[in-house]
Amino acid sequence: MTDFAALGLAEDLVRAVRERGYTVPTPVQSQAIPLILAGHDVLAGAQTGTGKTAAFVLPLLARLGAAASAPTRRIPRALVLTPTRELAAQVEESVRHYGRHTKLHSLVMFGGVGINPQIDGLRRGVDILVATPGRLLDHLQQRTVDLSGVEILVLDEADRMLDMGFIRDIRRILSVLPKVRQNLLFSATFPEEIRELAGSLMRDPKHIEIARLGTTADRIAQQVIITDRGHKKDLLAHLFESRQWQQALVFTRTKHLANRLAEQLDALGISAMAIHGNKSQTARTRALAEFKTGRLRALVATDIAARGIDINELPIVVNFELPMVAEDYVHRIGRTARAGSSGGAVSLVCVDEFRLLEGIERLTRQRFTRDIEAGFEPDPNARAQPIEQGRGQRPPQSRQFSDAPRQHTGQRRSSGGGGGGGGNSRSASHSSGNSGNSNGNSHGNSGGNSNGNSYGDSQRRAGGNGQRAR
Repeated sequence: MTDFAALGLAEDLVRAVRERGYTVPTPVQSQAIPLILAGHDVLAGAQTGTGKTAAFVLPLLARLGAAASAPTRRIPRALVLTPTRELAAQVEESVRHYGRHTKLHSLVMFGGVGINPQIDGLRRGVDILVATPGRLLDHLQQRTVDLSGVEILVLDEADRMLDMGFIRDIRRILSVLPKVRQNLLFSATFPEEIRELAGSLMRDPKHIEIARLGTTADRIAQQVIITDRGHKKDLLAHLFESRQWQQALVFTRTKHLANRLAEQLDALGISAMAIHGNKSQTARTRALAEFKTGRLRALVATDIAARGIDINELPIVVNFELPMVAEDYVHRIGRTARAGSSGGAVSLVCVDEFRLLEGIERLTRQRFTRDIEAGFEPDPNARAQPIEQGRGQRPPQSRQFSDAPRQHTGQRRSSGGGGGGGGNSRSASHSSGNSGNSNGNSHGNSGGNSNGNSYGDSQRRAGGNGQRAR
């Protein structure tokens, strides 16, 4: 069985990987790391939870560490762009963890926090810069960042950046980068728009596609429970207790419902907090930290706010409401079954959402069993009502924009979404500063079948084991 040393990584990186408890590379790591070390452009289609962050962070550290620049000329030599604050914080945290035995320095920058600490960090010297597009454009506009030394560009979760409308921001950033550089594009899904973007910036890229477009991780046991819209809250509370869920990440379509549901669950004795774009940075960071340490049983989130949440052994994801865009279902349930573990995804579906469910089935090429939980049976005479959409959301045939991209009118904006941390320069060999992430594992029931009737063809899948780097 291949280990990380066999992939060509230096001993200091292999040691850092071992210290995190990982021994066996995931498929995307086994394929991507040698290609990146060899200097190739890489276009990788891999679902979230497959270890794609380590797949580019480890070889990036290896390439830069082999020829570290002098501190007096330490300007960014690698740039990682992410769609949200949480994901930026998670990626930079991985850089620090895996690079702890190197002399490389990293910095994370995003909106919603003060810009001056980020400027100070840039002045102290940075090798690896992780940023959201809008805040990076703020720095470019103020001429506080020098990207002339970028040797490696990484677009992480590129499909989400396109979904959020960041394409113009990305192209503006590309225009100031050196023409000769290595380009790495990682994406959970692999639509045609991603291929078009890749074609415009990559030179003879090597293609990696770990999972078929639209597939969901095979370690996730997926379940659909049909109920009435008015029963969902009580059904969710019932599932927490009857299945003894220790923790669950619960998705809603709107910020308003996220707030209301968190309050209702808390009143029922299920500790819960909401996380979404209208929450302050402090509130987001607190909610995420308390969930990671197990003090919260339920974290109620909107789609964009949940990007970057990366918790080992998160057992359950609940779709309290189905997403308007089918691809978001893949992103949502990818929060569980990470780093080689298994997990469960439960969707509570009412008659209003049947069309959305059919769209998910077409995308994922599977037919879900329609389960019914005893005591929460749907009214057979119920009629579909128009689906409430949050402000800024679009109909199902188009993408959602929970956090708008920068307005190209000279106005400044905060970039990204969701909680995360800091914005201060950090040495890769130290874990100083608070990036809004706390360690802590959660344990619980990974799904199971509901009691009651079911019909249709079930294609639930589960399995997988072993420790994998993420």
